[in-house]
Amino acid sequence: MEDDILLQISNRIKERRREKNITVQDLATKANVSKGLISQIENSRTIPSLIVLIDIIKALDIDLNVFFKDIRHKEGRQAPIIKRKSEYEHFEKEDAHGFHYQRIFTQSIKNSTVDMVILELEPGAHRPMVQTEAYEYKYILNGTVEYQFEDSSYTLKEGDSMLFDGRLAHTPKNAGKGKASMLVLYFFEEHPNA
Repeated sequence: MEDDILLQISNRIKERRREKNITVQDLATKANVSKGLISQIENSRTIPSLIVLIDIIKALDIDLNVFFKDIRHKEGRQAPIIKRKSEYEHFEKEDAHGFHYQRIFTQSIKNSTVDMVILELEPGAHRPMVQTEAYEYKYILNGTVEYQFEDSSYTLKEGDSMLFDGRLAHTPKNAGKGKASMLVLYFFEEHPNA
């Protein structure tokens, strides 16, 4: 995540917290993180993990789409948020023996429609760049996928995930020799006056 994006995120957290008259300690308690971490994030001294960032946004009672809506690179683009398999948070539930939970992504869907898709890419599969009016979340089930954007590309392997604004022109490419598959979630924001 580049410095300008980090600054926009930290400023937005600080602004929303102040708008809601929530202290740093109150936000830390609601998000289940330390007061020091909130302070470091608000002052752009650290980059939170995706899970921590989403917990903070939820603690501020802000929809994820609304929070990220106007955050842009200096040249007007949003960077995808990459989440590696090694960064997923393990948790347990009561009376669940032999169950292994890993929180890979949390999203409030109050004001949005979620479309869930399994996408399989044959070796050599291709298509032109596309845009969607949704935030897109990709979780690689197997294989290696290279996600191409206009000026950049990201290689994702089994267990990796990515969240990005689908209005950025993009296309996936199977970067392996076998079939690749992924879980795709599209978050379409509802416009009540549309």
